[in-house]
Amino acid sequence: MTTEGSTNPQSIHRLAKLMLDRGDFASVLDAEAQLRALRVQFHIDAAQADAYEHQSTLLTAVALAQRVFLGGVFVSGELDVPLVVPVSIGKTLREAMSALGALTWTAVDDTPLVYIGGSARPRSKRFAVRTVCAGWRGGLLPAHSDALPSEIVGMPVASVLAAGLAVNEAFLAVTGDAPAAGKRSIGLSLWSPGLDDWLHDDGAPELVFLPSRLWLIGLGHLGQAYLWCLGILPYPETPQLELMLQDFDRTTPSTWSTSVLTAPPDEAKPSCIGIRKTRLMAEWAEQRGFTTAICERRFDAHVRRQNHEPSVALCGVDNAIARRALDKVGFEFIVSAGLGSGYNDFRTIRIHTLPAQRKAEEIWPDIVADLGGKEASVYEPMIAAGAIDRCGAAMLAGVAVGAPFVGAVAAALAISEVLRLLHGGVVNRLIDLDLTGPEHKVVLPQRNSLLHLNLGYVSRG
Repeated sequence: MTTEGSTNPQSIHRLAKLMLDRGDFASVLDAEAQLRALRVQFHIDAAQADAYEHQSTLLTAVALAQRVFLGGVFVSGELDVPLVVPVSIGKTLREAMSALGALTWTAVDDTPLVYIGGSARPRSKRFAVRTVCAGWRGGLLPAHSDALPSEIVGMPVASVLAAGLAVNEAFLAVTGDAPAAGKRSIGLSLWSPGLDDWLHDDGAPELVFLPSRLWLIGLGHLGQAYLWCLGILPYPETPQLELMLQDFDRTTPSTWSTSVLTAPPDEAKPSCIGIRKTRLMAEWAEQRGFTTAICERRFDAHVRRQNHEPSVALCGVDNAIARRALDKVGFEFIVSAGLGSGYNDFRTIRIHTLPAQRKAEEIWPDIVADLGGKEASVYEPMIAAGAIDRCGAAMLAGVAVGAPFVGAVAAALAISEVLRLLHGGVVNRLIDLDLTGPEHKVVLPQRNSLLHLNLGYVSRG
């Protein structure tokens, strides 16, 4: 969080930036104070508490919500069970919740409530939803809804999807941005993203194969969401995933607000501010049991993949120069996720896969965004009050709005393209959606088969 009077673009919480840009508040302090007033409650019953997919959902939801609901993330239910998902420390689910920063008791009655899995609950006047994870399908329902998909074990990345959608829905509710929030069914099939009825059986196979070698480009918002999804997957205990981690950037005070694996800068332990993201993420991945190599240079057309390096790339960078080079460096298969960055489009997600009918330079034209002038209308009160000068306003205008739950959903979709290819499914050349209404989506399959590609895989643990 920012210190009093601070308008440092590298310190502002990215959802405080949302509130500033759309005119909700006239100062950074007021916007961040609003975030500190937001709370959310999660509850898990005994029937779900020891299940891999439901633990995955809860762990992900808490990790995301900690960066959004700064007034407190509360968790109740059956927590004294062995932790079976190895993305957090602790021997029990309760210990994992505490390690993630959650408060393990019940909040006041008007706090938005998210049930983790299970069947219908009694109708309530408060915001109350329940997550759903069945096979490759993930989403949420009003808590009282009788709808229930077929009872099959959930694929862990679908848990990430369900958690991201649930935190998004709760945030929509508390900010008043969607009157229907909490009253609707929202979800997707990661096996068939274009499916209209996500609760209907999508014919997905059991998850058997996992990628063995991946190159991650960018280790911020999206890159850390990719790593979280990979950590959720049930890899065997011995190292079975080789990662190339590429980024040249260092963490800043605002990194944690969108990046799920970066600790808040005010925790009572050595700060990670100023540390290269490659080093932090390699440490996390090695603790998870993965093998890593790092590359601390910008990704561009001068990069050349060597034969011994991963041939599958997950791209999470937000600049056209890097994206335009994706199909020029020797990768066999590429998934690139892009997110909106403004107050009115930060919930938008666009997934591309390569090779495709169009080259990367055609998909991402060399267009420079024009950010000038935004401060004149939005930041004028701050300039008039002396809180910021026009140079500072211009710098602040260039900071992206972002939310970790958007990156989580995007990462689930992106990694599912790799998983689907490993299982003989259809690869999509484009997925385009907005989390305000994800049912209104565009999904375009690849026209050419990519099943001949040898991506490298291991069997799940």
